Amino acid sequence: MKRIFTFALTAVLCLVAFAGCSAAETPAPSAASSAAAPSEPVETEPALSGTVATNGSTSMENVIAGLMEAFMANNAGVTVTYDATGSGAGITAAGEGTADIGLSSRDLKVEETGLDALIVAIDGIAIIVNKANAVADLSLEQIAALAKGEAASWKDVGGADAPVVFIGREAGSGTRDGFESIVGVADACEYEQELTSTGAVIAAVAANENAIGYASLSAVNDTVAMVRVGGVEASEATVLDGSYEIQRNFNLITKQGAALSAAAEAFIAFALSPDAAAIIAQAGAIPPAK
Repeated sequence: MKRIFTFALTAVLCLVAFAGCSAAETPAPSAASSAAAPSEPVETEPALSGTVATNGSTSMENVIAGLMEAFMANNAGVTVTYDATGSGAGITAAGEGTADIGLSSRDLKVEETGLDALIVAIDGIAIIVNKANAVADLSLEQIAALAKGEAASWKDVGGADAPVVFIGREAGSGTRDGFESIVGVADACEYEQELTSTGAVIAAVAANENAIGYASLSAVNDTVAMVRVGGVEASEATVLDGSYEIQRNFNLITKQGAALSAAAEAFIAFALSPDAAAIIAQAGAIPPAK
């Protein structure tokens, strides 16, 4: 009986020893590994949404249309609108808060305070004539004489014996302001027609053999002819190097101290970024040097 008890006790001790060895060989799980680690939240930028209202220059139509299309393609929740009212109206809209961004094809005047202007592009103001007109080159002085009525016939500047029909933009237009200030004919022009858009000026010159006018280089098409100014053709290269004298800035106008929506801020940042340069160039204007 004593021998049986001894054998049983030995077996129990061996089992306990084996269990101890197994426990020693298997590492105990740590507190960190025994509990599932919480996943870290991934922060993402909220998608832009809302409407960005732009208002102003008709000369900037091609530029703003290209920028709007590209921006909305990358921001499906945002709608950018464009109201072609002219530079003066666009500046007023930005100041009064009826538009997020005003569009002006001229620089701000001294009296237009409380506003900021950001140059989005540079544009030449082309001098355009009917395609039947043989005059191909005019000096600034000759252009001024034609605008003021001092040269009433085309023969006065080397053309046909025909009356000059001078066509331009309405008061408040950035293109008109740019043309008159650069040529030195402010408040002295004798207009046969004063039209409310760049496209209307181009169409009127195309329809009249004796007409001359001015239009944004970015908007000129093959229905009219551009004359050289002082021997220099209006082109992207000559505007950029400054050799073409009749040029102006395209500006985005915002009200100082006014909080813009995230969508409006993002649109402005895009329009001024290097990514927009190709779009501006394709629209016929010149991206400003960064």
